[in-house]
Amino acid sequence: MKVAVITDDGRTISQHFGRAPFFLVATVEDGRVLGTEMRQKAGHHTFAQAGEPHHAQAGPHGFDPASQGRHAAMLAAIQDCQVVLAGGMGEGMYQNLQQVGIRPVMTEIRSIEEALQAFVEGRLPEHPDRVH
Repeated sequence: MKVAVITDDGRTISQHFGRAPFFLVATVEDGRVLGTEMRQKAGHHTFAQAGEPHHAQAGPHGFDPASQGRHAAMLAAIQDCQVVLAGGMGEGMYQNLQQVGIRPVMTEIRSIEEALQAFVEGRLPEHPDRVH
């Protein structure tokens, strides 16, 4: 199994999926983390550099066609993952992850190492209230 963790620095879990520039992807097998790799992630910073407006839609955030396209770009780097750990994300991204078969897990744990260990041991508390 591959678990993607949203991060700004490779050590801590980012509190907002869209703003973070990286995924730390962990390969998990038999209850152990076998290895990790950092992957670039498209995000708000990417789209701002391209001159795209961030919130140009009417209605709920993350459900308009432009947002759906940005979400697809963000998820391209983790198509081989089954789970994403994050500190928080918008409802649109949360639903997009589920639609492509990736389980989003919201956590209050900041340390990637600690959260991954708790996840592989089946004791990571989930916080769906961190979806906004």
